[in-house]
Amino acid sequence: MYRKKYTYLFFCFFPVFLVISSVVSGQVRISGTVYDLSKKIGLEAVSVLSNSGNGTITDKAGRYTIVVNENDSVWFSYLNKPTPKYPVQSIQNFNNFEISLHVAITTLPEVRIMPRNYRRDSVQNRLDYAKAFDFQKPGVGSVLSVGPQGGAGLDINEFINMFKFRRNRRMLAFQDRLLREEEERFIDHRFSRTLIIKLTQLRGPGLDTFIARYRPTVEFTQYSSDYEFQSYIKDCFLHYQRLQKIEGDLQLKKEDE
Repeated sequence: MYRKKYTYLFFCFFPVFLVISSVVSGQVRISGTVYDLSKKIGLEAVSVLSNSGNGTITDKAGRYTIVVNENDSVWFSYLNKPTPKYPVQSIQNFNNFEISLHVAITTLPEVRIMPRNYRRDSVQNRLDYAKAFDFQKPGVGSVLSVGPQGGAGLDINEFINMFKFRRNRRMLAFQDRLLREEEERFIDHRFSRTLIIKLTQLRGPGLDTFIARYRPTVEFTQYSSDYEFQSYIKDCFLHYQRLQKIEGDLQLKKEDE
């Protein structure tokens, strides 16, 4: 009886296993490097896309890895300028598919400056203001304490602090300000001028306007991946360019009148 049962289950699920294995086996992992016009400098933040919807971005050295279907096509996009599509079946080496974009990168002599470290500064800020970050408004739970023998006791200092209303309000306000400043610094860290310049080539007043107009929320900044975050900047840049064109057309129309 058990043998019949297992035989029945085998014939029921075997087609499913075949479908799954065919899907998995039909996928390939493509890795490589995207270079500039000189074919010597790797390009960071290049979008690597596919017809199936999978996507990634290149790292600081221009390297990337993407998983696609065998019948898929991939292409690259930098500063909103896409390349032709490359059928996966035409790629000879999946482990080293290199491409050179028509972009010239100007390199400057290296100047070693000790950069600010966001994580180190954030930890140091928490240590400097530990009392404010750890502050909790005194209440019944903090006033009563349990002794080593299990008996309840009264914390006199916390009991007195319960009635220091002005001090408690001041500490809570200071804590709230520290938390908001910490969030703003985190946004500055990800929504950095360096990254925006790299993705948009904006500089000067235009860069300042872009940063002020499209500053993301702390929730999106915290939970979005690098790919999603950089796609957001690129989409905002397209919107910015459209607005600039509209404003320019309106200015010309006004001058003609």
